[in-house]
Amino acid sequence: MGIRNYLIEGVSGTGKTSVCKELQRRGYHAIHGDRELAYQGDPETGIRTDGVTHENHIWHVDNVKALVANQDEAVTFFCGGSRNFSKFIDLFDGVFVLDVDLDTLNRRLDERPENEWGGKPSERKLIARLHQTKEDIPKNGMIIDATAPIEHVVDEIIRQIK
Repeated sequence: MGIRNYLIEGVSGTGKTSVCKELQRRGYHAIHGDRELAYQGDPETGIRTDGVTHENHIWHVDNVKALVANQDEAVTFFCGGSRNFSKFIDLFDGVFVLDVDLDTLNRRLDERPENEWGGKPSERKLIARLHQTKEDIPKNGMIIDATAPIEHVVDEIIRQIK
C-alpha cells in the first residue's frame, strides 16, 4: 500500500505490536500483519493447517503482494512475524528487526496473560530459544534496539527511512 514498504520483524515480545500502534498514532500507514494477514498454514505451500503452532504462523503471500503493489500511501509498514517471510521479503524496501536483551524479553513476557502467545511456559521456552538462535527472523534486516521507550524505537525507524 505504499510507494515504499518496510517489514518490521522480531521474536515475540520485542515490540512489533507496540511499534505498529505508535506508527499508526503518528499517522503512518501500518499493517498489523499478525492480525490482518496471518493464518495457520504450511510455510512452503501456504495450505491451511489445523491447530495453532508457531511453525505454521504464516501470512497470505498474495495479500502481501497486493498490498505492496498498491501505491496509495507514501510509506507502509508491515509489522509482525511470519514463518514464510522468505516468500515475500524481497518485495520490501527495507527490513527492521526489533531486538531486546533476554531480561527485557522475559519482563515483557511476564506481563502477558496466559491466553496470549508467550504466556505459557512452553511458549516462553520456545521464544527464549528463538531469541538466542535468531533462526526465525530475517538475517539481513537492520537491527533496532527495542529496549528504549517505544517513541524512541519508532523515531529510529523513521530516521532510517528518510
